[in-house]
Amino acid sequence: MTQQNILARLRRLPGGVFWLLGWLCACAGAVCFAYYWRVFYYLEGRIGALPLTVAIVGLASAATLAVFLLVRFVRQLDTRAAICIFLCGALFCFANPPLQTPDETNHFLRSYSLSLGHLDFDASRTYPDDVAKLVESFPGAWVNSHTSQGMTTDEDGNPSVYTTEGYALKQQGEGGPVSGVADGFAAYFDGQPAEHSVSEPYFFMTISMAPQALGILIARLLGFGALGCMYAARLANLAAYAALCWLALRNCRRYKPVFLAFMLLPLSLYMAASVSYDATLLGFYYLVASFYCKDEITDRDIGLFLFAFVMMNVAKPYINLLWLVLPIVLPKSAWKTRWKKWQLALACLVGGFALGKFFDWYGTAFRYNYPYVGRQIAGASEVDQLAFILSNPLRYIAVLLGTFYENNFYVGQMGVFGALDLEVPFISLISPMLLLFGAVLSVHEKSSLKPAPALGLGALSVLYIAGAATAMYITSTPVGMIRIIGVQARYFLPAFLMLTVLLAAVLSHVLEPRLSAGQKKPQAVALWTFAAFGMLGAVLLFQHYFIGPVFVLPA
Repeated sequence: MTQQNILARLRRLPGGVFWLLGWLCACAGAVCFAYYWRVFYYLEGRIGALPLTVAIVGLASAATLAVFLLVRFVRQLDTRAAICIFLCGALFCFANPPLQTPDETNHFLRSYSLSLGHLDFDASRTYPDDVAKLVESFPGAWVNSHTSQGMTTDEDGNPSVYTTEGYALKQQGEGGPVSGVADGFAAYFDGQPAEHSVSEPYFFMTISMAPQALGILIARLLGFGALGCMYAARLANLAAYAALCWLALRNCRRYKPVFLAFMLLPLSLYMAASVSYDATLLGFYYLVASFYCKDEITDRDIGLFLFAFVMMNVAKPYINLLWLVLPIVLPKSAWKTRWKKWQLALACLVGGFALGKFFDWYGTAFRYNYPYVGRQIAGASEVDQLAFILSNPLRYIAVLLGTFYENNFYVGQMGVFGALDLEVPFISLISPMLLLFGAVLSVHEKSSLKPAPALGLGALSVLYIAGAATAMYITSTPVGMIRIIGVQARYFLPAFLMLTVLLAAVLSHVLEPRLSAGQKKPQAVALWTFAAFGMLGAVLLFQHYFIGPVFVLPA
């Protein structure tokens, strides 16, 4: 029997039988995955085979049911995609341990204050004991993602052997005590009060924190403690991100597979399901980028573009002013509004800059009892670094290129998670391939690519990447250093999106697609492929934090 005959027979199966076979395949894969965990990560004696298998089979069954319900009852692809984004992101919400996203502790504390109605900033104001207990139980990033054995000292300073074989243990700082995620949860629920109080952080944002503050407010009204409030804040941010992605997809008339690839990228979902303003900022990036993929820009579009542009600049001022170039590079044939391009660009420039300055002033004017805080990185100085760049431009270009070259231009680092760079190598390997797959799925689109708009889009993306890296060099790198500190792939996701759109447009002029423009099949393939990868990314993140990997060192 040929492969075509097999596929033809499968298509003729009754719908119920087809879904039953799909569910059985998902359950079989889940059983294999549970067995892999038990064997490779030495789970015997730690987690029973039956509970582990039942849990993973339950997750696979829930995923199959979700796909069935979406296919059966949600016909509109944009809505279906937004629901998938939320469901896949919810897995990241709980796979990621508390306060492990970059700067999540400060963002959670500020959002908690906002949920209490505090719109000013007071370093002498403290939080409830359960908030202090949460911060104490999960004190910043765990720097290791493996298990091991070795020598340490007990409370009396005597040498002792430690083992990290129970689960994925982390070391709190170099030479610090070794503990694990489970220890953090055990400490939070041990019933003891926090040893130290926690006061408001050195962090002064307000409006960009609104979704997560609302989530905390609702959780507090429902009686949840600090841990529940943190998860509620993550889910609120995720809901806002999914809504912005829905708007962006509705805006797109071309290249939806590319947008779906980025929206469901594990790194995007990881940031979206966190207590960080980066969640909504990423959604606004995708919304602004979607305007390049519209057939026509009308008067109704201008207000939405201005809103998204301003919110981007409120969250990250100045660097995001570069995005005012986007409407300028749009083809004239797509411009169907009474606004002139220069008028929109001027409105973006004035509005973005003015609001950025306003919130800078607000954060300073309503700040009380904060002592002077020196720089976290010795040798960093914004003024001196900027002067160094201006006096040595060619040397800085070499620093910029060298940093990107050493890091594979950050395209191969889209599996880097955690506050201190916990990498899941499989995600780093597969992510660029799936982004390329998204571009290939878009080659049937009728591109209106012209040389000038294409060059403008490419220049905008490259300038944004260089600008984001330069900002880290000025603010977080010692003066004159030959490498840029603190740069991560997540900073460049909006620019990578625009470059992938440009790649799809070029491919549409090079490849001969078998699909005609407007067909929904590529979008459906993109949605389910990227959603499956997003779900797998959450499982692998959970694996690295709660299960393994295991490297046993001699005692």
